[in-house]
Amino acid sequence: MNPTERENERQRLNALSSRVIGLCIEVHREVGPGILESAYEECLAYELRMAGITFEKQKEMPLRYKGVDLICGYRLDFLIERSLVVELKAVLKLEPIYEAQLLTYLKLSRKYLGLLINFNVPVLKDGIKRMTAGDLFREER
Repeated sequence: MNPTERENERQRLNALSSRVIGLCIEVHREVGPGILESAYEECLAYELRMAGITFEKQKEMPLRYKGVDLICGYRLDFLIERSLVVELKAVLKLEPIYEAQLLTYLKLSRKYLGLLINFNVPVLKDGIKRMTAGDLFREER
């Protein structure tokens, strides 16, 4: 990927993540904190469909072990536009294990950018964690 392509992809991912965050804020504004994670998932899926954003929900991710893909129960809450991983939570607070989970999903899916969204907060911006899996856009050597 040349520098121009890298910059275009970076801008595309940033714009996509901003749109998704906006849709998450809309869901949170509508239903607030305190409902089940699965309900937030359905609400976000509805918003994504209405916005014309393509996504896969509960996408199974195999674990590659010694050259073999093993089905171990890993599932991405959302893979959006084949490039953005979104993991939803409805917990008292985001713990480091949830960040590790998102990083694992980024690694397994070979994606660069992920969002960890905790809907169980009074103000959603306090429940958003944006994470990257290394610098996939660095210069090839």
